[in-house]
Amino acid sequence: MKILAYERVEKPVLNALKKHYNVCFFKNIDINSDPNFIQSLKEADGIIGLGLPVTRDLLDRAPNLKIVSNVSVGYNNLDVDELTKRNIMATNTPGILTDTVADMALGLILATARRIPELDHYVKSGQWIESLTEEHYGIDVHHKKLGIIGMGRIGNAIAKRAHHGFDMEILYHSRTKKTEAEERFNATYKDLDDLLKEADFVCLITPLTKETEGLIGKREFQLMKKTAIFINASRGGTIVEQDLIAALKNKEILAAGLDVFEQEPINLDNELLTLKNVVTLPHIGSSSYETELKMSQLAAQNLENGLNGKRPPNLINPDVWEKINNK
Repeated sequence: MKILAYERVEKPVLNALKKHYNVCFFKNIDINSDPNFIQSLKEADGIIGLGLPVTRDLLDRAPNLKIVSNVSVGYNNLDVDELTKRNIMATNTPGILTDTVADMALGLILATARRIPELDHYVKSGQWIESLTEEHYGIDVHHKKLGIIGMGRIGNAIAKRAHHGFDMEILYHSRTKKTEAEERFNATYKDLDDLLKEADFVCLITPLTKETEGLIGKREFQLMKKTAIFINASRGGTIVEQDLIAALKNKEILAAGLDVFEQEPINLDNELLTLKNVVTLPHIGSSSYETELKMSQLAAQNLENGLNGKRPPNLINPDVWEKINNK
């Protein structure tokens, strides 16, 4: 069987797959013009990797494809409806990155509130020559109100850290009320507008869907406190980036911590890179070696199960499995 591997599949996993399959690995190529990729796609039984846009056009060029294994929790790069129509299984890697992403989100909260990157540069550039004054002060994190938009696994892990570690009051907004979070963290459900008005920190951790695309824009930023800090640990498309830039420049909010952007890698002329009150990270949410390796291992398990007639543990479109096994 032939496997097309794309972008982030960790080496130990890639080497293990090569022992049993014909694997072609691609990175930093044009998927529409690279001749080796196009040929491999034509012959591929399975695809494993991160971020490959699996569209109708790509699927038209992959007649033998049986399964696509995403090395991520999110799968907005997959046309799941089209995959399902063609009886092609789609899988992801949930659960593994929960704690790692939550750690990163708390790191952004602390780094932004206490201005850690800015003041690190202040020291290293030789500007620290006298005692600090008020202009260099940050704000406290402990005992503040944290508003979490999207109380799934990662939202719960963030709430756990914030509530038990920093005595923060937890507000949350999600499609349904979360009784467990309310009991464990004394979390309070709020509609979106009320959460935005009340929270000292607003942390966005929703998946990117049709419903969440552009969820936070000009109106929403204007509802936030002028002292509020906005954290985006979801996807760049869940906010209107130009509206965030305007809110920061107009001092409608205090600061922002961002792990994701509308375009990744970010354009060097993006105004966010010029603002001192913004902490920017290169989408490192799950990027610890331990977590990335576990994600690749789970993606490989999903892939091999699907190729060998076993149900993948993390099947996004279970209808395909039912169809295949009822033939």
